[in-house]
Amino acid sequence: MTLDQFRPVANRLLAPWVRAAKAVGATPDAVSVVAFGFAVAAGAAFWVATPLAYAVGALLVFMNGWFDILDGALARELGTDSEAGDMLDHVLDRYADVIVVSGLAAGLDQYALGLAAVTGVLLTSYLGTQAQAVGLDRVYGGLLGRADRLALVGATTGVTALVPTVAGYSPVMALLVVFAVVGHLTAVQRFVSAWRQLA
Repeated sequence: MTLDQFRPVANRLLAPWVRAAKAVGATPDAVSVVAFGFAVAAGAAFWVATPLAYAVGALLVFMNGWFDILDGALARELGTDSEAGDMLDHVLDRYADVIVVSGLAAGLDQYALGLAAVTGVLLTSYLGTQAQAVGLDRVYGGLLGRADRLALVGATTGVTALVPTVAGYSPVMALLVVFAVVGHLTAVQRFVSAWRQLA
């Protein structure tokens, strides 16, 4: 179960955004950098870890995700999609993942849990692109793709802004546990899927 299957719907909703980006002369690479800027700001907000900061961070994560799919849609519209642009997008996405998850962990002083969460996130993404590197289609599926992670971060931090603790624990801590456990399970799931295709 993954939100990546709804990319076609998102692409249709992006049409006015693509037109606006073209109108101001934005390039796909510039949009990728703006998306990354939203992620950096979100990570900083999560590090502050106040109710208001969580609410702001939730909005910034949404903007990161939206601009992250806008860059590809704009590139296709302009006919400028390239391997270089794809590489820039993926590198910035990985740094964005690290910054957002690190901000969540730092805000709770849960650095060991943050390490487990961020490695789960990174390995999930790595296995997705490694399949492509060995000649298979890029893998977006699994239990927890990037779209799912962003949605969970936005929803959880939005809830945390209203309800800072549940049974004495922050909802953000539960989110980090999910990333740590389910992230690694998704990576294994993607590995097994690719292995079976190659065997």
